[in-house]
Amino acid sequence: MDNINYQKQLDELLDEIQASGKTPHLLLHSCCAPCSSYVLEYLSKYFKITVFYYNPNIEPEKEYKKRALEQKRLVHQMTLKNPVEFIEGEYKPADFYNAVKGLEHIPEGGERCFACYRLRLEKTAELASQLGADYFTTTLSISPLKNADVINKIAAELSEKYHVKNLPSDFKKKEGYKRSIVLSVIFSLYRQDYCGCIFSRNEREENKKANL
Repeated sequence: MDNINYQKQLDELLDEIQASGKTPHLLLHSCCAPCSSYVLEYLSKYFKITVFYYNPNIEPEKEYKKRALEQKRLVHQMTLKNPVEFIEGEYKPADFYNAVKGLEHIPEGGERCFACYRLRLEKTAELASQLGADYFTTTLSISPLKNADVINKIAAELSEKYHVKNLPSDFKKKEGYKRSIVLSVIFSLYRQDYCGCIFSRNEREENKKANL
């Protein structure tokens, strides 16, 4: 992988935005409330944000609904400089299974996850274009288990396809992941112990059994 400093790119872009005196519109794909907490705190100083909760990978539906409700609650409870709106995408697990067909047995963190990144990012870029948003990005890069290089390269491709600017990100930098844990405690957020899909849940259960 290329050694690209996405945080440096973001810092430079945020300096430009601040100097312009404008407040652009950012469509922020969120994987969950805990991951979005730090990102909202960090970026709301620079953007009017619309949180897009689109995660058809999450199983079972009960788990999906629980995470969606936590996301809505956090958006309403956080006090931020600029207004934050919320959009919930369609929950169609079949879209996820179609996207990862043939990759079911690849371990967590590999090509199956990359296909899932693309599914969610493409829907985000498409919606950002429809809404006339200035930028789009995702909270996914805050996780130490997610590949920020792959996420940003997919987003760059989609930026060209949908003619909307991608906001480069590696939100785990500047201790963003640690701050998300602190904010999760402050807002009493539900923190799941698996990424979301049935494959990650099964892998977690297998690891638990192996460590007994």
